[in-house]
Amino acid sequence: MPKFYIKHLTKYSYGNPVIDGANQIRLYPINTEFHKILSHHITVSNNPKIETYTDVFNNTVGTFMVTEPHRFLAIESEIEVHTTDIKYPNDDVAIDKQWQHLNNLKINPQYIDSLKYITFDGTEEISEFLNLKAFKKQTPYVLLLDLCAYIYNNFKYLQGITNVDSKLDDVWRLKAGVCQDFTNILLQMIRMAGIPARYVSGYICPNDEGSRGEGATHAWIEAYIPFYGWLGFDPTNNIIANAYHVKLAVGRSYKDCAPVKGVFKGEADNDNLFVKVKVSSIKKQNESFVFPNVITETNKDDNSFRKNLKLIQQQQQQQQQ
Repeated sequence: MPKFYIKHLTKYSYGNPVIDGANQIRLYPINTEFHKILSHHITVSNNPKIETYTDVFNNTVGTFMVTEPHRFLAIESEIEVHTTDIKYPNDDVAIDKQWQHLNNLKINPQYIDSLKYITFDGTEEISEFLNLKAFKKQTPYVLLLDLCAYIYNNFKYLQGITNVDSKLDDVWRLKAGVCQDFTNILLQMIRMAGIPARYVSGYICPNDEGSRGEGATHAWIEAYIPFYGWLGFDPTNNIIANAYHVKLAVGRSYKDCAPVKGVFKGEADNDNLFVKVKVSSIKKQNESFVFPNVITETNKDDNSFRKNLKLIQQQQQQQQQ
């Protein structure tokens, strides 16, 4: 029953003062039966009042305004979470009954968006792969394990091989990438099989297995298992999401889960974005992180998921009203 301490820092620096910054954050960890949030604190520069609401995906969303002129926006989230192992599906219901249950969900408004897939260069090949497997002769749970393993075994984990502009077609052609790339491909495969699936953003914490992406922002999927519910699958590590996965948000795609969105008024030339995440199993008293004044070089350890995160956040933050 591990306990983790997570610190997530974000800072936007602007070349010129900006005003009327309206921001939206999804930095609130999801409290579940297996993930108990012991404490959570969010600190924002200029100390604005943060209002919260629950979105359609049951994520907690914070909103705040910074109306006065400011040269930077700093957001710090500190989480203390206690996790336990999840309960796996029994998978003892008849195969045909499980697939019929999923078929009935196609007209259920709650699952329609989780069944829509994007057509891309790999669609035909995926369809042939599913047909060759005669996938409905196995339970959805077993199929999900197979599809997760397919991504893990057929796609190489390579940082830098994809970039912020990479599309599904690029990832499929390269058969390489990082967590966001693998999650996006697996989402399409699962939905094509008629199983609801959704995007998950969060963190994977350090563990003895040395999981890829640990100690940073991470992405994986959740699929709907008949007579069980939503279950996470991490194709980057070929594992079921477990006590080392901490969820921040779920949605149809990354756009529904973006940690920070915002707009402001002003001309922000030479602006910069700094993002840092630290996960530890030991709480360090009086530990502080110092934001650099200017970011002039991208961290060489950044993978495409983090770069994409930064680009999207930066583009959203730079939209002028």
